[in-house]
Amino acid sequence: MKIAIASDHAGFRLKEALKTFLSEKGHAVADFGTDNETSVDYPDFGVKAAKAVANDTCESGILVCYTGIGMSIIANKVKGIRAALCHNQLTVEMSRRHNNANVLCLGSRIVPEELAKELAGLWLSTPFEGDRHLRRVNKISDYEKT
Repeated sequence: MKIAIASDHAGFRLKEALKTFLSEKGHAVADFGTDNETSVDYPDFGVKAAKAVANDTCESGILVCYTGIGMSIIANKVKGIRAALCHNQLTVEMSRRHNNANVLCLGSRIVPEELAKELAGLWLSTPFEGDRHLRRVNKISDYEKT
C-alpha cells in the first residue's frame, strides 16, 4: 500500500518514526514534509498529502501535528477525504469500520510513539464494514457535491 504522510514541525519526529515503521511493514511511503523541526504551517503539508489520497496517488494518508486537530481540519477541506483524529484503538477501529476514513490524524504530544505505531498498524488493517455504514459514507460524498 502507498501511504501519504506529512507533519508540521511538532509532528516531525513522530512522522519519521512512523515512516520507518510503515516501510518495515512493507508499505511505500510518500513523504510530503516537513523535513525538520523548524516552525512551519501545518496546512501547507497536510493539504499536499490529503490531495495525494484524494487523487488516488496514494491509497491512504497519515498526518501528524501537535494535537492532530489542525491536520484533521485541513485534510477534511479536501474533497474526497474522510480524515479521522484518533487517540486510541477504539477510535481507530471505528474510523475505519464505520466511516471508511482514508486519512488518519495523530497528535504527537497526545499519542506516544509506540502507541502511534500500534494505531497506524491497526488503522491500516481494519476493514470498512460497508452495509448500513456505506449509506452514511455515501451521504458524506453527496454533501461534498453541494
